[in-house]
Amino acid sequence: MPYFDAASAAPLHPVARQALLAALDEGWADPARLYREGRRARLLLDAAREAAAEAVGCRPDELVFTPSGTRALHDGIAGALAGRRRTGRHLVVSAVEHSAVLHSAAVHEAAGGTVTEVAVDRTGRVGAGAYAAALRPDTALAVLQSANHEVGTVQPVAEVAEACREAGVPLLVDAAQSLGWGPVEGGWSLLTASAHKWGGPSGVGLLAVRKGVRYAPQHPADERESGRAPGFPDLPAVVAAAASLRAVRQEAAEEAARLRALVDRIRARVPELVPDVEVVGDPARRLPHLVTFSCLYVDGEALLHALDREGFSVSSGSSCTSSTLTPSHVLRAMGVLTEGNVRVSLPRGSTSEEVDRFLGVLPGAVAEVRGALGAPAGDVGSPSGEGELIVDSLGRRCPIPVIELARAFGDVAVGGLVTVLSDDEAARLDVPAWCEMRGQEYVGERPVAGGVAYTVRRRA
Repeated sequence: MPYFDAASAAPLHPVARQALLAALDEGWADPARLYREGRRARLLLDAAREAAAEAVGCRPDELVFTPSGTRALHDGIAGALAGRRRTGRHLVVSAVEHSAVLHSAAVHEAAGGTVTEVAVDRTGRVGAGAYAAALRPDTALAVLQSANHEVGTVQPVAEVAEACREAGVPLLVDAAQSLGWGPVEGGWSLLTASAHKWGGPSGVGLLAVRKGVRYAPQHPADERESGRAPGFPDLPAVVAAAASLRAVRQEAAEEAARLRALVDRIRARVPELVPDVEVVGDPARRLPHLVTFSCLYVDGEALLHALDREGFSVSSGSSCTSSTLTPSHVLRAMGVLTEGNVRVSLPRGSTSEEVDRFLGVLPGAVAEVRGALGAPAGDVGSPSGEGELIVDSLGRRCPIPVIELARAFGDVAVGGLVTVLSDDEAARLDVPAWCEMRGQEYVGERPVAGGVAYTVRRRA
């Protein structure tokens, strides 16, 4: 069964498995103790730290291991903000950061701090100039991901780091999605990552803090990991994480070229095979293994289940799932279609045959979901009426409001209006996206009792 969700968690690398099993025998003792077993464990921990630091591009004494990448982000942000409290309490983040960053920002704001979210363009990329403009004299910390976890867009970290350096603001880089492919360029101040993203075991994160960066850990004092990650380390997992990071880096250039070619095939073929599809993310400045697309008139959760029945494991940042009923904050910030969102992230070793089979089953899976929802086929119908038509979709979740919008176009003449009433937040994105994809004019929105009215003018 092809597993195409490496951006969530990559399969355990063979080197990680070997290192983990070996460390279970040799690294079980307390590395802080001076007897033989403790010294042996300490040697393993030091070697793992040196290997990880080399991959990150920092000194070994600047890097600590944490229980997860999320914990590394939470601790890194809190510690850096506390260390620079005298400078101010202003935090800058991009609008498409991982939810762990945005949750930390929310906690900071609730405690009296201020937060600026820098907008991104339609590809999900932040402008270095816009980011620089968000920096203020009271900015204590800036945070920027190296590459986006939902759409794969690579961010201009080096340019933002230079702007932060000129402003005297430390930059924390979330390198979870990119570290397995190469070091993060630029003069960053703090960096975090997560081992299960590159094929290491889960439960290991990295936090690097450059010398000279003001940092105050926000938990009770602990002598382990320089006081930045309290508690007894999972040494076998740490050893496996460092060993697998070194291994994937050695394979990265060749594997990136191979997977990029497969992803290019998906990016080109999906719009040819499936009508009304939007491929999102930067087409060039992106991770080599990840592609995301959204399908009009499709419920994202239903599509994932349909693909799962065909033997493919993929994920989604779609708004249209019964578990959330809210748009992905990344897709919302980009202003792209959220319906029927599919993220394909190929693990190392994915084959051309698997990709071809995925492309073979995708059209049928999309057609199955569209058929179950009663989605219209082909272009909008021939005009038969005039004036304005009101479509009441209050209480109905996406993609139903957009499907009903498309059906209604057969009942208005060119120049006529269709207004959709909806209380689903996703409609704010999906109705304008439908207009762009179908060549119609989005007039705007206005509040109404129970929801929002979205008005579209028929152009053709």
